[in-house]
Amino acid sequence: MSPAKNPAEGHRARLRDKFLAHGLTKFTDEEALELLLTLATPRRDCKQQARALLASLGSLRAVLEAAPGQLAAIKGIGPKNILGLKLVPAVARRYLEDKLMTGGSLADPAQAAEYLRLSMGPLKQEVFRVLLLDSRRRVLANEELFAGTLNQAVVYPREVAARALAAGAAAVVAAHNHPGGDPTPSREDRSLTRQLYFALRGVGLELVDHLVVGGDQVYSFHQQGELVPLAREYDALHLEEMGP
Repeated sequence: MSPAKNPAEGHRARLRDKFLAHGLTKFTDEEALELLLTLATPRRDCKQQARALLASLGSLRAVLEAAPGQLAAIKGIGPKNILGLKLVPAVARRYLEDKLMTGGSLADPAQAAEYLRLSMGPLKQEVFRVLLLDSRRRVLANEELFAGTLNQAVVYPREVAARALAAGAAAVVAAHNHPGGDPTPSREDRSLTRQLYFALRGVGLELVDHLVVGGDQVYSFHQQGELVPLAREYDALHLEEMGP
């Protein structure tokens, strides 16, 4: 007499086949978590664990960003599950960073937004990061230059310009995060963008974009057209200084 089939194994196999055929596009958040949990939970249904995670934390993103202690407090979530849940975003960040650093020309500033959103969105304090680009828009360096309190990072535009020159860069993509989750630029953010633009242009460098990351959203000064008036202002002041 053949052994009875495990219904959970059949369900797990269907989830695996569905993922291999379609990726996550046809998965609910619960199914995505369930599939992830099966990797560390052999021969057991993980649906209830996935539901418990979402019920407690609210979303797939919140689950993946939760601290290990938060995850451990949820019934049915063990050390191996926690390792898998924390490993996924870490590997995703590493993959996107490697792709960014080894890819071709960064012709569209939006190409960097996904990496910066994933790496900076979950941070609890404000940080300021730069991508230093060569004349062909290839990424030379990806550096965190300043870190601040929950609400304010102290950024020195002249130091940004000096670091870019030292690296042999021709252009800069700047980014900082809003730990509160709203990427809408503040008055101080716009003032900083102006200072960065002028400091970089003053030494022959280009500010390609300034991105503000808030949670899973990104505000782009370039895409919103806010760098164009800065270019006009800089050119007008430069002509005025040169005189007739």
